[in-house]
Amino acid sequence: MNLLPLTPPTQTPLRVMTIAGSDSGGGAGIQADLRTFAMLGIHGCVAMTAVTVQNSLGVKAFHELPTDIVADQISAVTSDIGIQAAKTGMLASSEIIGAVAETWRSEGLAGQVPLVVDPVCASMHGDPLLHPSALDSVRNELFPLATLVTPNLDEVRLLVDIDVVDEKSQREAARALHALGPQWALVKGGHLRSSKMSPDLLFDGTDFHEYEKPRVPTPHDHGAGDTLAAATASALAHGFSVPDAVEFGKSWVTECLRAAYPLGAGHGPVSALFRLQVSP
Repeated sequence: MNLLPLTPPTQTPLRVMTIAGSDSGGGAGIQADLRTFAMLGIHGCVAMTAVTVQNSLGVKAFHELPTDIVADQISAVTSDIGIQAAKTGMLASSEIIGAVAETWRSEGLAGQVPLVVDPVCASMHGDPLLHPSALDSVRNELFPLATLVTPNLDEVRLLVDIDVVDEKSQREAARALHALGPQWALVKGGHLRSSKMSPDLLFDGTDFHEYEKPRVPTPHDHGAGDTLAAATASALAHGFSVPDAVEFGKSWVTECLRAAYPLGAGHGPVSALFRLQVSP
């Protein structure tokens, strides 16, 4: 894969914000986002939404931050440091989603700064990371602001009530997601375990773009969704088109899966640190 250029140490790098929750085990959430940002020469900024209590076996609990603190983090960074893209992860509640959406509009970011929405509803173990009542807020408040949405198949089922099992249902899901208002909808096929390939489908309301990579045979895939969204947002910050940014994100997370390592007694994380062994 062609890696994004690293910024010379004497220059100010591009800035990308992650609006997401913290993972105490370090495998997903803002920790995974910041690793990918750093390995792609991006200065990562953070608006933390929640603190989770989790390890490789699952999420034990989480605590939401006050909505004004979430909103003020976004305002503080964007009014001074500035960002070239952002991505969301765990937003936890309808109140936080509303605060993020309102701040995105009031700071003049809507339509100006690419926003990748990863609609995190549950952990890879099935532990809830979003109150069920917040699904309508994701659909009605967040998706219309998104440049790109990147749900996995479990999240697709929750958001548009479509069970993706093949190419036909994947296209149906992409159309239904796009109808909720984002500029682009990506239906990730990583959970189609029956396939030897990992097929993703991107849709802009008119054209479909298909991306396939061989499935990486590893049980250690914690943080894969966060990593794909973070890499895609980084590529958008570099000025990539959405289809090219998604292609880059797909290639990046595939390499991170190949470099994944065991951690604890459960699922280990994907690893963006593979770049330390790869020349630009």
